Amino acid sequence: MATPRTDYDPVDNTSTASVVLAVAGATEAARRCNGFTLIEVLAALAISSVIIVATVALIHSVAGNFDRGTRGVDAADRLMLAVERLAADFGSARFVVWTTQSGPALAFRGERVDGEKPGRVMFVSDAGIGSVPRADEVVSLTIERAGDVTRLVRRRAAWTGPDMRIEHVAMQDAVVLIAGNLDMSFLFGRLTDGGALVWSPTWIGETTLPRFVRLIMRDRATGLDPVGEADFIVSADAPLACGRPDAGPDCLSRVLPVAKPRAAAAGRSG
Repeated sequence: MATPRTDYDPVDNTSTASVVLAVAGATEAARRCNGFTLIEVLAALAISSVIIVATVALIHSVAGNFDRGTRGVDAADRLMLAVERLAADFGSARFVVWTTQSGPALAFRGERVDGEKPGRVMFVSDAGIGSVPRADEVVSLTIERAGDVTRLVRRRAAWTGPDMRIEHVAMQDAVVLIAGNLDMSFLFGRLTDGGALVWSPTWIGETTLPRFVRLIMRDRATGLDPVGEADFIVSADAPLACGRPDAGPDCLSRVLPVAKPRAAAAGRSG
């Protein structure tokens, strides 16, 4: 009968525990390599959502500010172009005569806004537009209102001479110079003999051109004037005939031809 070995070493419990922990750690690492836990996924989604929302809000704010700034620049540019156009028109107004229902009259007429009737300024100018050759033309500047929007519209027509019946002129080539929630009006300034400047809301039946024309605008929301009451100088103060070397002191009085009495003209034609 065999005798049991007496030199057998029992298993080291400490080494066994280390092996078990190593295997468990490897199993946990392998499990982690296969994916994320539900809590980790939800946390990542929450953080990503916050970042996306913040980014979208920032982009929207920047885009809105840029758009408002661009619109502001565009509006300011359009306003400056309108002021330059008006300055060119008024600055080149001609001291000439046209024909009205009551006979020959100085070719400049300013009417105020009256209820539904739009305000309008009409005169003869020689200011060309862009590459168009400079030629005399009838210019009308009309203040038109549609709802809450007021527009200053420029129209033109070819000037055919003193016999042109101004009431029958077909104005064309409408261009909106200014538009917005505004109140607009024109004032016409004259210099008195004492040198004082007097303003009038109309210019009808006068024998001279106004010295200045003022455009007044008021923003209905703020009450401010976007252009600060723009004043335009009318350079012409006499007809071209007064510039001739042989012109006499009566050249101004002879600019308006004497109209024939309509009754007498009618009798002769009968």
